[in-house]
Amino acid sequence: MDDEKPKRRVRYKGTHPKAFKEKYKELQPEQYAEDVEKVKQQGRTPAGMHRSICVTEIMDFLNIKTGQIGLDATLGYGGHSLEILKCLSPGGHLYATDVDPFELPRAKDRLTALGYGPEILTIKKMNFSGIDQIALEAGPLNFVLADLGVSSMQIDNPERGFSFKVEGPLDLRLNPKSGRSAAQLLKIISREELEEILMVNSDEIYAEEIAEAIVSGIEKGRVIETTTQLQKIIAEALNFLPQNTSKELIKKSCQRCFQALRIEVNDEFGVLDKFLEKLPDALASGGRVAILSFHSGEDRRVKKAFQSLFREGIFSEVAPDPIRASAEECNANPRAKSAKLRWAIKA
Repeated sequence: MDDEKPKRRVRYKGTHPKAFKEKYKELQPEQYAEDVEKVKQQGRTPAGMHRSICVTEIMDFLNIKTGQIGLDATLGYGGHSLEILKCLSPGGHLYATDVDPFELPRAKDRLTALGYGPEILTIKKMNFSGIDQIALEAGPLNFVLADLGVSSMQIDNPERGFSFKVEGPLDLRLNPKSGRSAAQLLKIISREELEEILMVNSDEIYAEEIAEAIVSGIEKGRVIETTTQLQKIIAEALNFLPQNTSKELIKKSCQRCFQALRIEVNDEFGVLDKFLEKLPDALASGGRVAILSFHSGEDRRVKKAFQSLFREGIFSEVAPDPIRASAEECNANPRAKSAKLRWAIKA
């Protein structure tokens, strides 16, 4: 019997693959480092990776010392954690939390391979609203970082349903194993409820028209279970817009609607509010907190909480204005453009 020929890797067509799964070089950065670097130099984020934002600004403020104990409340790809870990030895310890059941073990493996094991790093699969539980185990925290943005590897993977640019299930959950998806939510929500979600969560200016189109469409038997199906009905709802501006306006409305639904299915505002409420008690005296937000709803909550705690004398200093990513960083990574960094120091 002839030996079976080994299976060859399925190659993509052409020299510039578009599908996420076809970008095998970007998905294996250790093996194709030069190719990945070329992608970065073009101002793009390689598939399956995430480029941490405002790293220099965050590290300058946190001013981490050896032996300190702190929390990276949103581990993600692990980029911020890596920079923090470099500052902690000897004697320091970093706690990190995340709810993503797929990306968390990858980040853990990535950091372990770089030499950061349990003696310096504790990773927990939990929501960062449980910061009080971390402080109970670790003691008062010298520093806390929370990056509230969705990671690039989540956005770019069609199977996660975060983007309308490609076909994928309309999911939008940070933890797909918990709660209900955006598609499931749309099947049971009223027009009034959806309109409020779109207005409150993303300031959508066409919330009424879009909510009416979605809910009435589903009531008439229309299926909205994929990202492109939702994008299509949003575009149809806005067909009254002037033709010369409609394409860009529809794109922005799609972005806002996907954001609003993501915030809703993950209860992002509720989680952030609980985190901000528990934060002061979790920090040590002189402890520092830096929070990176990416839209006005998050930033308003952080600003309001910090200013209130400052007036009460709980925080000795707060950022007078948000810090923005540099022009150089925004050119290299366009996803940094909307980032706002606020900080505070506990009295």
